[in-house]
Amino acid sequence: MTLPSIKGDAIAAFPAERQKATVVTLPPAVPRRFDITALATRLAQSIVPPLVVLLVLLAVWQVAFSGPGSSLPPPSEIWNESRDLILAPFFVNGTQDIGLGWRVIVSLERVAIGFGLAAVAGVLLGALVGQSVWMMRGLDPIFQVLRTVPPLAWLPISLAAFMDSRPSAIFVIFITAIWPVIINTAAGVRNIPEDYRNVARVLRLNQVEFFFKIMVPAAAPYIFSGLRIGVGLSWLAIVAAEMLTGGVGIGFFIWDAWNSSRLTDIIVALVYIGLVGFLLDRLVGFVGVIVTRGPAAS
Repeated sequence: MTLPSIKGDAIAAFPAERQKATVVTLPPAVPRRFDITALATRLAQSIVPPLVVLLVLLAVWQVAFSGPGSSLPPPSEIWNESRDLILAPFFVNGTQDIGLGWRVIVSLERVAIGFGLAAVAGVLLGALVGQSVWMMRGLDPIFQVLRTVPPLAWLPISLAAFMDSRPSAIFVIFITAIWPVIINTAAGVRNIPEDYRNVARVLRLNQVEFFFKIMVPAAAPYIFSGLRIGVGLSWLAIVAAEMLTGGVGIGFFIWDAWNSSRLTDIIVALVYIGLVGFLLDRLVGFVGVIVTRGPAAS
């Protein structure tokens, strides 16, 4: 007795046209073309509206303060009297006679040190406070009180402690920028999903591994929100501190220009300060987008 072939019977049960395999060829990948039109449209949408508003404001300013006896100089007068500061920001004619570009760099150096220290200490303290209920209850009221102290109120204390203007200015930046970093980091740590903590327990991560692999990535949007606030406060604090401590920073330049009655130079310096502060905020936001890989910190 011969058993029937199951394979042959199964093949025979299907029509001939169903036994043929069909090979589908995918179309070749079309390379993405650089759309110059879309890029130009996006740039126009981002640049044209603020540019139009700026031109309108300058025109109103020019008309409002062009008359005799006006309290503020119009844009045309600023251009005529302070053109060198605008067109040549990196000239050096002496110890104190340098361009605004060099003054901004000196101020940025102090901000980088003070804000860097505040970022590291703020993230560590914020993580500690966010993890421990008792630390939150003990330290949060103190943080809330200290963060309301104005930056310049710390300057006499720092001058008495350090006996030098440079570390005193850095301390003022540090003590001003650290509070939003601590508060936002603690809020981010408290809002870490419980599932993440359960995964850490299952994997038996130690405290260092939990900090770098779970806590920091999960709280990154909150951390960078605090860093953006902190870098803005740092820039405000250094300008105010330099007005009193002296040196060659942008803050001292404004104070010196006021004593010399050079209002046009002061206005140019204010524009420099605003632009640099804007770029610092965008830089920290850009780093936050890269770290979090999403729009949460933008």
